[in-house]
Amino acid sequence: MRTWLIRSSADLGRAIADVRLERGLTQDSLAETVGVDRTYLARLEAGASVILLDRALRILRRLGAEVTVTLPQEAGDADT
Repeated sequence: MRTWLIRSSADLGRAIADVRLERGLTQDSLAETVGVDRTYLARLEAGASVILLDRALRILRRLGAEVTVTLPQEAGDADT
């Protein structure tokens, strides 16, 4: 199982890119699957600021909360 601590839109972008790559997906295939433009996905993965997200994460941090993304280990994966 892998977990990413999300403190900014850049952290979220890295998590999305890492999970996408671990799943063996291209930006094109993931974008098509979720119904977004590939350039939007690329900007998101690059950490392009999403003001609403950054503000929400800042509020949660000030409240003492942590936001994480957890990728459960798939069946057949070796323990890490």
